[in-house]
Amino acid sequence: MSQKLKAHIALFFVALIYGANFTIAKVVMDEGYIEPLGFILLRVLSGLILFSLIHWFFVKEKIERKDIGKLILCGLLGVAVNQMFFFQGLKLTTPINASLIMTTCPIFVLIVSAIILKEKVTPKKILGILFGACGAIILITYGQKIQFQKNQALGDLMILVNAISFGTYLVLVKSLMKKYHPITVVKWVFTIGIIFVFPFGIKQLTMVEWSSFSTNIWVAVAYVLLFTTFLTYLFNAFALKIVQASTTSIYIYLQPLIASLIAILAGGDELVPVKLISGFLIFIGVYLVSTGKVISKK
Repeated sequence: MSQKLKAHIALFFVALIYGANFTIAKVVMDEGYIEPLGFILLRVLSGLILFSLIHWFFVKEKIERKDIGKLILCGLLGVAVNQMFFFQGLKLTTPINASLIMTTCPIFVLIVSAIILKEKVTPKKILGILFGACGAIILITYGQKIQFQKNQALGDLMILVNAISFGTYLVLVKSLMKKYHPITVVKWVFTIGIIFVFPFGIKQLTMVEWSSFSTNIWVAVAYVLLFTTFLTYLFNAFALKIVQASTTSIYIYLQPLIASLIAILAGGDELVPVKLISGFLIFIGVYLVSTGKVISKK
């Protein structure tokens, strides 16, 4: 199996994990077991512990002093701003608005990649992003009411900042992945990220009543910590070692499709022609962007 194929499999699993996360994590958040910022601190803390242990036992790689500045930016944008602005923005706006705004992320990745990494912006990439965006927007908006009200403006802005920060993170961390082991990079990203997240999340985390958790809630929390946090960052890091940042970002369009498929299988949604069409557009978009040049050696 080629390295490129392994990278695409990893990115598909990232989309699958995030797609399922909308259903699984919703229970914990909606029923108030853990408040958003407290949940984020718990995620970052668990990620830091897991990545630090793996790094200590298997990697033991040091970083150069000159890369600390870039790692600080990655920790700020890829962990702190990305996660905190998304959860707080989602609290102030609607899920449909948040989903629509997140479709801009691959566009920001393409722009920042061209500026910082000098990645070539090809017509095929642009067409792929347009196909993927159209498919995602059709899927997200089907049968839904789109609202852009004044009281939601701050939430919409925070989601946009989240999309820009995550897109920029993917580009910045790409250059570090070329130089270091992925575990080394992500360990430091979480180490720095927790410094920014801790002051905002510690109060909410200490207020959690752990004894009130049922088995289902514990399973949901474990899923978010192990899969949505640890494995997604790990798989993204592995993929970025091989493929371009724009390829990594295009898989965001698969998330609403997978979330919809999971809802259909669970009996909470139905399969209609519009969803088949949107799915086709998303897959075409992913194919066009992902059939680019391999960055690393096999």
